[in-house]
Amino acid sequence: MNRRKFIKVVGLGAITFYLSGCGLLATENKKKESEASAQGSVSGGKVMKIVVINSSPHSENQSTSRYLAQKFVAGAKSAGHEVFVFDAAKEETHPCQGCDQCGMDGACIFDDAIETKLMPQMLKADLLVLVTPLYYFGMSAQLKTVVDRFYSRTTKLSGKKSMIMATAWNTADWTMEALQSHYETLVRYMSWQDVGQIWATGCGTRSMVERSDFGNTAFKIGAAL
Repeated sequence: MNRRKFIKVVGLGAITFYLSGCGLLATENKKKESEASAQGSVSGGKVMKIVVINSSPHSENQSTSRYLAQKFVAGAKSAGHEVFVFDAAKEETHPCQGCDQCGMDGACIFDDAIETKLMPQMLKADLLVLVTPLYYFGMSAQLKTVVDRFYSRTTKLSGKKSMIMATAWNTADWTMEALQSHYETLVRYMSWQDVGQIWATGCGTRSMVERSDFGNTAFKIGAAL
């Protein structure tokens, strides 16, 4: 399959879909692959603690990335998993100052929502889900603020499962390349297990993403964990 035409949107342990623009193009797997991607293959049939980090500054009924998050959360809850949603765009947050006061294993100097609300949930989570609109070919500043603050608990946040969902207006085959590379580098550094990637190109408005198959895919990933 030509990588420049198709974007893989689901990683390890889930159903494999390929999407281009806003259309579902192929969902067929071999029998062996289908068995491996059965419901519960990621969770092992146990209830997972999932943290979803939204980062769009737009409202719940306008945002394209929040739409995908809503669908994923609905799917995950339908499978019985526990989901905590953090709104990085609406909560009080501060960027990392690089002061090293935390020593990579302690409280941040900022006693903000990241430290008091999000971090406790992330530390006990099995799966971290990053959700962002594509801004100048990277994640939103709101999400980057949270990601940089991972530094304070680098070791304790390592070894978890992770997923990313991103939306963009652009439809060029290279639209998501920089963000995908950033995410996969983060996964490697944090020793995470990637369980899903949705790169929703051609979805610049709420109506566009709602007409696409990306929302259905997000739901299926959540339901199949």
